[in-house]
Amino acid sequence: KVRSMWALIVELLTSLEKEKEIVNSALEDCVHPCILDGTKVVLRLPKLLTDRVESNIYGFCTGNIYEDEKLNFLTVIQLLNEALLTLRDERCPCELKRLHGIVDMVASYKNLLQDLKTMSLRREQCHCEPKRQSVSRRQEVWESKWKTTLGRCPFNLIFENNPVSSVHFI
Repeated sequence: KVRSMWALIVELLTSLEKEKEIVNSALEDCVHPCILDGTKVVLRLPKLLTDRVESNIYGFCTGNIYEDEKLNFLTVIQLLNEALLTLRDERCPCELKRLHGIVDMVASYKNLLQDLKTMSLRREQCHCEPKRQSVSRRQEVWESKWKTTLGRCPFNLIFENNPVSSVHFI
């Protein structure tokens, strides 16, 4: 069991060795070794970006760019995001204005649709009930007229089983 487990460990280490060599070749240079701590990096921020970050009321960029004389990568990424937003706003200002106009238009159409639905419901409630009452009242008047004329309602004549006995078919 120990030998089989040792063989698995050796196999794992040899498979990871290739990946370790790839990472080392990317980080090491024969003349200038690369250290990714940000100690020798100097960032220069454009005035537009610094004004935008300082005037941002939500405070998305938090922290200093350098902490303990090392680069704070989280703040750098936040600055890069803010720079991309600034570029987007500079390149496409008309799309944002158009978007706000469309949002306002959709909101007004939703309100108008809601108003129309309530008006339709009111009209339906006001007009349908009297018509239903009117139809039933007219049906009663119609039946009373037939009763006074024939003595019966015509619907009752249909449902009665009185075959016509005076007519014979030859």
